[in-house]
Amino acid sequence: MTHAIRFYQSGGPEVLCFEKLGAGDAAPVPDEVRVRHQAIGVNFIDIYQRSGLYPLPLPSGLGLEAAGVVEAVGPGVTEFAVGDRVVYADGPLQPVGAYAEVRNLPAGRLVKLPDAIDSRTAAAMMLRGLTAQYLLRRTYRVKPGDTILFHAAAGGVGLIACQWAKVLGATVIGTVSTEAKADVARAHGCDHVIVTAREDFVARVKEITGGQGVPVVYDAVGKDSFSGSLDCLQPLGLMVSFGNASGPVPPLDLRELARRGSLFLTRPTLFTYTAARADLLAMAAELFAVVMSGQVKIEINQTYALKDAAQAHRDMAARKTTGSTILIP
Repeated sequence: MTHAIRFYQSGGPEVLCFEKLGAGDAAPVPDEVRVRHQAIGVNFIDIYQRSGLYPLPLPSGLGLEAAGVVEAVGPGVTEFAVGDRVVYADGPLQPVGAYAEVRNLPAGRLVKLPDAIDSRTAAAMMLRGLTAQYLLRRTYRVKPGDTILFHAAAGGVGLIACQWAKVLGATVIGTVSTEAKADVARAHGCDHVIVTAREDFVARVKEITGGQGVPVVYDAVGKDSFSGSLDCLQPLGLMVSFGNASGPVPPLDLRELARRGSLFLTRPTLFTYTAARADLLAMAAELFAVVMSGQVKIEINQTYALKDAAQAHRDMAARKTTGSTILIP
């Protein structure tokens, strides 16, 4: 018998139920692997899905990433064996359900873990780290000498991405909501930190860049920062909107992009970038390498028991968290 988090209606954290699931230890079918989770990542997308902003068929599990050990392999699986340490950041084509003790998964979504990376670190970094990888290396390929703006710099993606951007030779401007988070951001790659509770981030970016603006803005805050982010861009700059922490971005008149300097706008998702297995493996290898080199450190600043997932959601939504948050089965 295994336990998992389930919910039967969209709503606040109180809709999450910790339940016994009789089918959790079922034998994997062809091309599946059964994984016993050792650590589970918590992400803002989990909140969006639980609340109904990103609707799921109900009832549903929750959670997109975890790390653990292979307990069984189904017919046709040759890439993995019992005892292998693995990690995954699942995509929308699979039912969500990482908030569980045990889970069967398609083998093609798993990645073997190097010995140098423990399961807690892996669960804390996979979705966020792969997101940072595609943002910095594919959506806009950051190069030495670039000055970039990254919102929510003390968040899970932000701490990884700002360190990584610094390794790539960029000057990093980060925004945060509090002075305490400013100290965290400065310690993780940010050259300039803007506290949005007391500073106009558009004015500060213009001041820092001598009025030129930046070639790219990475924005997972959404509604509260979107318009100002456009104002921070150079002509022909790229606005990367990859989240909605403050709410969905309002409808946009495309003429605004022309008025602000023929800007580019993209709304990427990790799961498009990792849809091909070769891309997933290449991205994971680059992430593992930069973490094992010590140049990017993974900060696990909040740990909860799996049964306390609702409290993890409350704290994250209230912006009480920094870095990565994990659940322990």
